[in-house]
Amino acid sequence: MVRAIVGANWGDEGKGKITDMLGAKADVVVRFQGGANAGHTIINEYGRSALHLLPSGVFNPRAVNVIGMGVALDLGKLFRELDAEVLSKGVPMPRLLISDRAHILMPYHIQFDTLEEMRLADKAYGSTKSGIAPFYADKVMKKGIQVCEIFHDDLLLEHLKEIAALKNAQLRDIYRIGERAPRSEAEKALFAPIDPEAMFDYLVSFRERLRPLVGDVSAFLHDCIRQGKEILLEGQLGSLKDTDNGIYPMVTSSSPLAGFACVGAGIPPYAITDIVTVVKAYSSAVGAGAFVSEILDADKAEDLRRRGGDKGEYGATTGRPRRVGWFDAVATRYGCRMQGATEVALTNLDVLGYLDEIPVCEAYELEGRRIQDFPVTPLLEQCKPVLRTLPGWKCDISHIRAYKDLPAEARRYVEYIEEQIGVRVSMVSNGPARESILYR
Repeated sequence: MVRAIVGANWGDEGKGKITDMLGAKADVVVRFQGGANAGHTIINEYGRSALHLLPSGVFNPRAVNVIGMGVALDLGKLFRELDAEVLSKGVPMPRLLISDRAHILMPYHIQFDTLEEMRLADKAYGSTKSGIAPFYADKVMKKGIQVCEIFHDDLLLEHLKEIAALKNAQLRDIYRIGERAPRSEAEKALFAPIDPEAMFDYLVSFRERLRPLVGDVSAFLHDCIRQGKEILLEGQLGSLKDTDNGIYPMVTSSSPLAGFACVGAGIPPYAITDIVTVVKAYSSAVGAGAFVSEILDADKAEDLRRRGGDKGEYGATTGRPRRVGWFDAVATRYGCRMQGATEVALTNLDVLGYLDEIPVCEAYELEGRRIQDFPVTPLLEQCKPVLRTLPGWKCDISHIRAYKDLPAEARRYVEYIEEQIGVRVSMVSNGPARESILYR
């Protein structure tokens, strides 16, 4: 079986827990897109870990963990994460396979990401400044560096010299780096020109540690499919952050849709047989962009934010407070459709136990009309939520281990969501721990 675990909304749906749970049983766990700009929080017998680039199967000693060619591979962050979040906690060295076709996210991508956000000022996109947009721009412009190039000195250095010539012209002409004296060590690095020899040394420093981990990911996965192995595709972010189908331009720079695994990992489309789409029992989002069901009352929003997640609603990568809102049936139905959801895992149901009544957004109002379909961004920004109130259950449900034992109001809430999105809710998460899961 090839199963994908992906998000239906803005990301932050709690995919880490579901991926960790299913990854413990998988033969192969694959990251197929995105980079270190988002993360999954994993809570298991090794404690609490925040993973950004490593697949969640690193805690399963028999799983092969694959980083596909669609990933923005920051080698420095990858090995720091491996050392700090895995090996230092007593986890055995995981079995890793990194695509020789994956592109490398370079320090100058982070430099350009930061400078561009500074240039945009109050019109900035809310980037995590992880270099993701410049990385994917270079990849599409054929200015990227593949992992395989690290093992070919002459080719690598020549390529870096060509890139540095272009980038330094951009730094000079767009960002005016020669016109301003740096005011700190951080600014000195930010406004420095790119030295191709220094970048060469940076990449070569990873060569020996990287060498035994690199291989042909597509060939490996095709063999696994033929052998009937269980493969888990681990998505980052969610449908509404998709470059083509999301809330453009406040999106990520790669596709978080399950279908992108066909490109980002080299898997044939017919092989993906199950798409578990993760949905949160309320809504949350990091960064800017249209968010129709957002709670605008600051006190109510902070109350939900403080109770949410496993340590509050704060970004696993940035620590930024997430915007929070009520469950959005319009956005979630659209997100499930774009993912091709075959089943839904509903997370964070326990968080809502403090409410007497629970508002849900079941439609949008646009120019006086009630609409059920998710619109393009200019129209989305004009939409208002049409709210319906459901009764709360007013108790702690985190200790419950069978769906039938949930209060009737909690079961009605789950079943209402299922009716609204038109996809079966097969799992309900009622706490951050791996065992806090109810099957239906």
